[in-house]
Amino acid sequence: MSYPAYSEYKDSGVDWLREVPVHWAISALSRVLKCPVTDGPHSTPVFVDEGVPFLSVDGIQDGELFFDSCRYISTEDHKEFSKKASPRIDDILMGKAASVGKIARVKTDVEFSIWSPLALIRIDQLKALPEFCEYALKAEESQYQISQKSNSNTQLNIGMKDIPKLRVCFPPLDEQNLIAIFLDHETARIDALVEEQQRLIALLKEKRQAVISHAVTKGLDPDVPMKDSGVEWLGEVPEHWGVGRIAYYATVSNGTTPSKAKREYWHEGNIAWLSSGAVNQYSVTKPTEYISKLALRECSLELLPVNTLIVGMIGQGKTRGLSAITKIETTINQNLAAIVTHGRLSSEYLHLVLQASYLVLREDGRGGNQAALNCDIIADFKTTVPPLDEQNNIIQKVAEDIRKIDGLINESNRLIATSEQRRSALVSAAVTGKIDVRGWQPPEDSVLTGEASRMEVV
Repeated sequence: MSYPAYSEYKDSGVDWLREVPVHWAISALSRVLKCPVTDGPHSTPVFVDEGVPFLSVDGIQDGELFFDSCRYISTEDHKEFSKKASPRIDDILMGKAASVGKIARVKTDVEFSIWSPLALIRIDQLKALPEFCEYALKAEESQYQISQKSNSNTQLNIGMKDIPKLRVCFPPLDEQNLIAIFLDHETARIDALVEEQQRLIALLKEKRQAVISHAVTKGLDPDVPMKDSGVEWLGEVPEHWGVGRIAYYATVSNGTTPSKAKREYWHEGNIAWLSSGAVNQYSVTKPTEYISKLALRECSLELLPVNTLIVGMIGQGKTRGLSAITKIETTINQNLAAIVTHGRLSSEYLHLVLQASYLVLREDGRGGNQAALNCDIIADFKTTVPPLDEQNNIIQKVAEDIRKIDGLINESNRLIATSEQRRSALVSAAVTGKIDVRGWQPPEDSVLTGEASRMEVV
């Protein structure tokens, strides 16, 4: 949908803003503040299991406050911290350290405290509307200013004195109200489309996993006689398939990290070396770093052949149990296991098995406090072993099915990216006066919120 421009513009005097509607004002954020910008306490409180929510910059997710995984502080600490910053409805919170520029408006009357990476911006509602200012600060033009005013030592941050200097376009209050209502409605439509595509992607990923799991546990022939595999996660498998430990069909080993203190191990090396993050590549075509021939000789490293499977052995995130297949000769570090198949087992087929059993394999590594796998656990892990020609048929059929599913996932991701770009462009256009929404009318079934209930919409 296209929207008209205003009939008359003026030069804003700001290079990155260019022209604005002739009746709009451009001023520093400081002109519409009810009180000075403040931030949360710089001291670290004692966290408790239950108490008052305590948000840092990670408490802003997708432009909204997110309490689900927040920490808590005592009522006494909350009272003390509230003397410096006490968030209330319609305050705007802004990330000023690490994730600089994250913006969210307070839309709850639940009491909570904030930490120092968050700045609290309180708008004088006789001069500007918080709903409009929230969108204005989220717009590309404000984010550009925030980026320009930020500096980096150990992490990116913007100074408290610089936040009030941010320049914002201000239409009359009734127009601010209409723009906020317009953006609420239009961005909600875009967000609904994005959520629908995200749900579709989740279902497609489930289907992808199901396709792989079925292929490596049941095969491609629905009429083949079955037998009990004796392995819980495999269940019944085709009667003519083998089932056994990976160690029967492959060699499992790991590597090491040459000392960084010895420059000669790394300088001008041309031998590929992988760290544990390489498993995120799925098909590894590029090394993490290169090591020298001296490192290969002196550091108990083995140059692994193409089509070696690598498995992440540590980590609380997705890395542990995740597998990839190498398309280069390479060495690995101590946090990866290498599986070199031989004889009756194809590496591409075993890669499918490892994908199907990802969660099961992860659980096998949950011992003590380490949450880690090791080469022995991986070597003992059970795999199905169809005849080689059947393995190849399964590899080809799964590849075809996955190609179709991945094509749909990619299409959904493209639609999400396009929608998010449109959302960003729409917000910027509305809050800088590039489009005139004064003729826009909300649908009859829309519920007006915020200032709309207190001010006539024109």
